[in-house]
Amino acid sequence: MKKKAVFYHAGCPVCVEAEQKVALALNTEQYDVEIVHLGENASRLGEAESVGVKSVPALVLEGRPFHINHGADLSALK
Repeated sequence: MKKKAVFYHAGCPVCVEAEQKVALALNTEQYDVEIVHLGENASRLGEAESVGVKSVPALVLEGRPFHINHGADLSALK
């Protein structure tokens, strides 16, 4: 059974590069990766905050957030 991974980003250059280099490089046999563009889907901001995402881009693996680089604080997306 695949584990869940969610990659949150806001579409900035840092986020897009992280998506290309990190999120899509995950072993797709091990993880089911969902990519969430918070700039286009602001309704999921609360979800990101509830799992501990503070800034984007961030990758959440099995419910644990990993902040890749600092592109934008979630508060700036509200």
